[in-house]
Amino acid sequence: MKFASTRLVARDIKAVVGFYEKVTGKRADWLAPVFAEIVTPAATIAVGSTETVALFKEGSAEPAANRTAIIEFEVTDVEAEFARLKDQVEVVLEPKMLPWGHCAAQFRDPEGTLVSLYTPVTDAAKQRLGSR
Repeated sequence: MKFASTRLVARDIKAVVGFYEKVTGKRADWLAPVFAEIVTPAATIAVGSTETVALFKEGSAEPAANRTAIIEFEVTDVEAEFARLKDQVEVVLEPKMLPWGHCAAQFRDPEGTLVSLYTPVTDAAKQRLGSR
């Protein structure tokens, strides 16, 4: 089995896709007017408009309702990424050292999903992530 993507359902698909383009520095591939993907080396972020929910099961997903998942991006320098983004997006957490060896900063996308950028700092964290 291969993990393929994380898909978000968005009320305002253009705003959400624009946010992730800004964060990743990558352009989205619009596969349909109601669906886009941003492919990164490790995973894909897919964004579908609310109209896409009906293709599966009406009411099975709801935009702007997430309060449990955090979308995480490993970056080379979390401080530099924070400086680049802090005036453009909603900041939740300024860079902070976490107990498992990462320095992380957090933001919210336009519909409230929590997004974390992190850099492994400790030797143990670097070793653990280097084995992936």
